[in-house]
Amino acid sequence: MMKKEHRIEFGDYQTPQSLADQVLAFLATQGLNPAAIVEPTCGSGTFVKAAAHSCPSAEIFAFDLDRKYTKRLVKISDSFRDRLHVEDQDFFDKDWKTFFDSLNGEILVVGNPPWVTNASLGTIHGKNFPKKSNFQNHKGFAAKTGKANFDISEWILIKLLESLGCHCACVAMLCKTATARKVLKHAWTNCFPIGRASLHTIDAKSHFQVAVDACLFIVHTGTLDLSMTATVYRDISFNAKSSTIGMHGKELVSDVDEFKRLSDIDGISHYKWRSGVKHDAARVMEFTRKGNLLINTAGEEVDIEDEYLFPMLKSSDLANGEIHPKRLVLLTQRHPGDDTSNILVDAPATWRYLSSHGPALDARQSIIYKKRSRFAIFGVGTYTFAPWKVAISGLYKTLKFRVVGSSGGKPIVVDDTCYFIPCHTRQESEFICELLNSDLCQRFLRSIVFLDSKRPITIDVLNRIDLRRLAEKLGQEVEAREFLLTARHFEHEQPLLFL
Repeated sequence: MMKKEHRIEFGDYQTPQSLADQVLAFLATQGLNPAAIVEPTCGSGTFVKAAAHSCPSAEIFAFDLDRKYTKRLVKISDSFRDRLHVEDQDFFDKDWKTFFDSLNGEILVVGNPPWVTNASLGTIHGKNFPKKSNFQNHKGFAAKTGKANFDISEWILIKLLESLGCHCACVAMLCKTATARKVLKHAWTNCFPIGRASLHTIDAKSHFQVAVDACLFIVHTGTLDLSMTATVYRDISFNAKSSTIGMHGKELVSDVDEFKRLSDIDGISHYKWRSGVKHDAARVMEFTRKGNLLINTAGEEVDIEDEYLFPMLKSSDLANGEIHPKRLVLLTQRHPGDDTSNILVDAPATWRYLSSHGPALDARQSIIYKKRSRFAIFGVGTYTFAPWKVAISGLYKTLKFRVVGSSGGKPIVVDDTCYFIPCHTRQESEFICELLNSDLCQRFLRSIVFLDSKRPITIDVLNRIDLRRLAEKLGQEVEAREFLLTARHFEHEQPLLFL
């Protein structure tokens, strides 16, 4: 296996000794007195060495799948070999519950599990992951697409907390900040007996040369003081508090205190938020105009009819306020079940173009294209072609909503990294956009959104904004009533009652 692929598969970002020493020194100041220290993915052993120095009487257990690391660790452990237990072990094959049950006294589990997702491993045909299961209990479409993707460290941390159960233990692991939050949400949702938890930001670029938000994640088990909140700090200390995250109902919120002040905005969405068009073939399906020429993203000159071409905005456009589209997208369907063979009759040049790129379109991997018409797309319906929309980027830290109208006599569509609600008129879209961009709504969003996430804004988040309640708090309930009564028109559903 190539060195790069080996590093990806095994998440092989070894912890600098200085960082490992800092972590163990910090834990020591918190009064921890572990009888056993466990490093389940020890790698080069920096945490083992730091633990041996910081806790001179603790038994140390080190495990790793890579034999070169375990052999090296045995050789360099002269000063603490009598209390070091090293084992070649695949994390996913070990019975961790039985192992923890065999230990006496307080346990410290410390380390730096692999920073890699199961989807990334699939791309390189890696095998360093657990047996496949929907352990997050996603349902339907979510289980088939991106929501089923997870960090291997997420699985490892959940497995460790589950196996520790009611043992008196402290888990202190380096991981992505988003991973720590997912683990906490899983633990709280499934009633794990965990107590104090905190996230301490680290500079991953400096320590690991990777541009991700990462932290030292600390959580205690086997305590009587069960809690469903965790404090976030700006460094490895308890001095620089940033925020307190926690659970509300079934969802995680980013600022518990602010959320409590604004929780009455958390309700039901009178509109149905939608994601934009998904085609997974930008080189074929997206275009720009250069004079009279139509150029696809692959740089080819294209001569096709205008009938199936629509102006399109992407996340970067919405985030930067560029609402005059520079791109066009080929929409082969208006509804998911449409028969795309109609294009042959309606627009023969378009059909020839699609057929010439058939291999690329047929090779799209997502399961959503299976058993559907050839050249099918996703994320289309009557709502896609609404004359007005209120849209927002799902990828950027800005929470700015934009009014999107038409261009060249056709409705502007957005891609699948954006979310929107369809509107009948410009007046409606501008009013709803004003509500969403109000200081009150922006504060509410910031209390529930994690801006360091890969996709901070999601449909789940947007559907929590109760526009009726928001309008009432802003003194605009009379104007809101007119629009919210017909908010579901594009869904062919009965409107929600405006009480």
